[in-house]
Amino acid sequence: MTVESIPSFTPAAAKLWAAIPPEIKKRLLANVWCGQCRHAVIITNFTGAVRQGDLLLVGKCAHCQGDVARLIESS
Repeated sequence: MTVESIPSFTPAAAKLWAAIPPEIKKRLLANVWCGQCRHAVIITNFTGAVRQGDLLLVGKCAHCQGDVARLIESS
């Protein structure tokens, strides 16, 4: 999955995601905490939604395939 693709985002989430520069997207996707691995990992197979005005990415850990999430504050 490339950083430029938009997999299963709500329309509002897609708009927020599109406003983020590509280099920042790469850093955000590569710095997600995994509770099982106990370190920062890459998020894969993620979806996006807006929760209380912030962008929430929910997906899988690239190492253990456990559930991970990344909250990106919009303000």
